[in-house]
Amino acid sequence: MLLLLFLVTAYYCHGLPVNSPIAQSVENHISGGVSGKPNLDEDKLNKLLSDQEISSNVDFLSNRPGGKLEFPMFLRKSVEDYEKDAAVVLQQSFQDAEVTPGLFQGDIAGFSPEAYRLWRVGLRWDVFPERKWDNATVPYYISDKYSPTEKQIIQTAVHTLGLLTCVKFVPYEGNKTTDYLLIWPVTRPAGCWSFIGRLGGQQVLSLQQPDKTGPKCLGGPGKPMHEIMHALGIFHEQSRADRDAFVKFNEENAIQAFVHNFDKQSLENTTYQYEYDYNSIMHYGTHFFSSSRDKPTLVPIQKRAKIGQRDGISRLDCYKINVLYNCFDTPQNKAKYEAFCDILGI
Repeated sequence: MLLLLFLVTAYYCHGLPVNSPIAQSVENHISGGVSGKPNLDEDKLNKLLSDQEISSNVDFLSNRPGGKLEFPMFLRKSVEDYEKDAAVVLQQSFQDAEVTPGLFQGDIAGFSPEAYRLWRVGLRWDVFPERKWDNATVPYYISDKYSPTEKQIIQTAVHTLGLLTCVKFVPYEGNKTTDYLLIWPVTRPAGCWSFIGRLGGQQVLSLQQPDKTGPKCLGGPGKPMHEIMHALGIFHEQSRADRDAFVKFNEENAIQAFVHNFDKQSLENTTYQYEYDYNSIMHYGTHFFSSSRDKPTLVPIQKRAKIGQRDGISRLDCYKINVLYNCFDTPQNKAKYEAFCDILGI
């Protein structure tokens, strides 16, 4: 265990090259040495993604045929023109890449009525156990459209989550009956976004590539980790029912068409095992959906507290994933993963 902890610390803190002996040893620990490339027509896939229109209603995915591309239908308000105007404001302003018009809370795709009920009850996964990844195993494939440097950033995010938890991220081998995560630079809609939990079949997670305006989703492993945590089943921290005791929501500073993105979960249905986490990588920043650079939408009540960091998962983020996927199933595993979270969590 001490050797593994040393390897984890070295990789997490220093970003060892993927092809180094130590990093390769760590990667084998995560993936079990599984390798392979899916048999996908990536040009066709990209065209399907590019041609996809954003839905003007709440008509969500109903089919899950193995191997067929399934693309999210995005939640939109019924007053379509008003939403389009607000979307233009967002697209032309200073918004974070995690803020995408038409997506629930800016970066959550495919938010069906079922998913909304799941969100309402927070971390009570006993209500929807099928949305967790079977055997804590997530097959994944990173698009070749990413550059080697961009792939390295994404791999660092994947490896970090695999090292700090019992979740196993394994390369997708092309089996059409396998549920897997397809990490892809979707252009319509662009941005950083994900589904919540496992959907079944091919599941898209979008990470926008850098452009002339900035790094977008790939300035470091933080934003990829945020979206992968959504795919694992973790919600935004500021959605908690007890949020108002910890942060002040300045509704007047938000773009009014997007105020609903600050809705809280249902108090009577939600249970929280851990205290509110200002440090969470799943927390909004101070200016998400803000109408102006000088108008914060969320302000921490605790003095000197900061929100919105994307440097790495917090200690409590780490605990939540381990609890969700039953990583504390034995005293030995509990001691091991708690140590990883305590030492390496932000």
